[in-house]
Parts: sequence; C-alpha cells; structure tokens
Amino acid sequence: MIILPAVDMKDGQCVRLYQGDFERVTIYDADPVRVARRWQAAGANWLHLVDLDGAVAGHPVNLETVAQIRAATSLSIELGGGMRGLAHIEQILDLGVERVILGTMVLTDRVLLKDALARWGERIAIGLDARDGLVAISGWREMTQVRATSLAAELYAIGVQRFIYTDIARDGALQGPNVNALRAMQQSVPCSLIASGGISSLEDIRMLAALGIEGAIIGKALYTGDVDLVAAIRAVQEVEKG
Repeated sequence: MIILPAVDMKDGQCVRLYQGDFERVTIYDADPVRVARRWQAAGANWLHLVDLDGAVAGHPVNLETVAQIRAATSLSIELGGGMRGLAHIEQILDLGVERVILGTMVLTDRVLLKDALARWGERIAIGLDARDGLVAISGWREMTQVRATSLAAELYAIGVQRFIYTDIARDGALQGPNVNALRAMQQSVPCSLIASGGISSLEDIRMLAALGIEGAIIGKALYTGDVDLVAAIRAVQEVEKG
C-alpha cells in the first residue's frame, strides 16, 4: 500500500479544512514546496495535491505552486481540484503531474469523462467524496442523492481504473477511516482504490494495508504529529511482509 501525504493548497499556502468546510481552515505552512520536500525526505514516493481554490473556482488556480513542487521534488504527483474540461487536464499533465483526479465533472459531463479516459487512460483517477454514502460535488458544497458505490460501478463500466474515496465526515477529524464504506467500494469495483479521510494512527494504517487497497492519503494526522510518515511507511511494510 502506498502512503500519499496530502498537501492542500489555498491562497498559495498549505492548509487543512475540517470536513471540507472552507470556513474552518488551519494553515500549517506558508510554503507548500517546503512541505513537499519534507515528505520526500521522510520517504514518500507519491504526493496527493489538492487545489482548493480551483475546486471552488471550477478551474485550476494554484498552477505556479504545482510547477514549483514538480521542479523541487522527484515525487510522483496526483492533483485534484477544479478540473472541469479537457484543456484543464492537459494543462496539468503538461506540468509533469503523473495523475489527475476528476470529481464534479463525472456527474455533470459524462461525455467529457469518456474523452479524457480515451486520451489519458490510467492517468485519470476519479475522486468520489461522500457523506453517509452519498456523493458530494463542487468542492463538497453540494450534496447529491447519488450513491458512491453505484456511481463507481457505472464509471468502472466505461473504463475508470482508479478511485479515490473520501469520507467527508471523517476528513480532518482524526476519527479513523470508514472501513465499512471502503469495503463496500471494494465489492462494487474490482479496480484500484485509494482511501482518504480520518486516518489518525498507525493502527488505522495497518488496518487499511490489511484490506489490500492500493493507497492511503494522510493529511491532518501528519501535520499534527499524530502519525509519523517514516513510521507509517514502515507499518505498511510490516503488514505486507506478514
């Protein structure tokens, strides 16, 4: 299982939101590039970047910061937030980002999603953000009546190969991941699954590694010190060795 440290960008800074609430922002570092370097030094191979300003604006905003992180590290990068068109996706991939995460557009423009999958295949991941199993869109500000598991099955059928599942109620709350929801996702789609939201201890990480999912995104717990990245990577290795 891959550990992906999260760097959420807002106004050019590294921040965390509580349960996706833009009114409940904590600034952890004024320099996301410095944070990315820190996670690379601790042993990370992947970085999960979120353009929070982009998620609200509906187009990428923190491009300069993304380019600086790309230039300053050798990390593989996935980026989500604000990509609602093919031009946006191409713009990000041209920066040298390995993977783009699409969210809102999978509900609003299925034709565009199919075009993106045809052009970029596995470099497209789908972020399914859910509360009580129902999908949220537009930077989590709008709830739908669409079940995440049903949507995942639909999208898998048209070629999606990787999902990032975020439990909004757990995000930034340090209450542990929603294991039942992750298991339901595994049963719905036989493809790559990355978990996000609530990871707060090495025990959480061991539990996720035992599920056999591809990756775990850790945000707030790294910034508060509840989880040490070096220890987290070691914990995964121990589980996988048996």
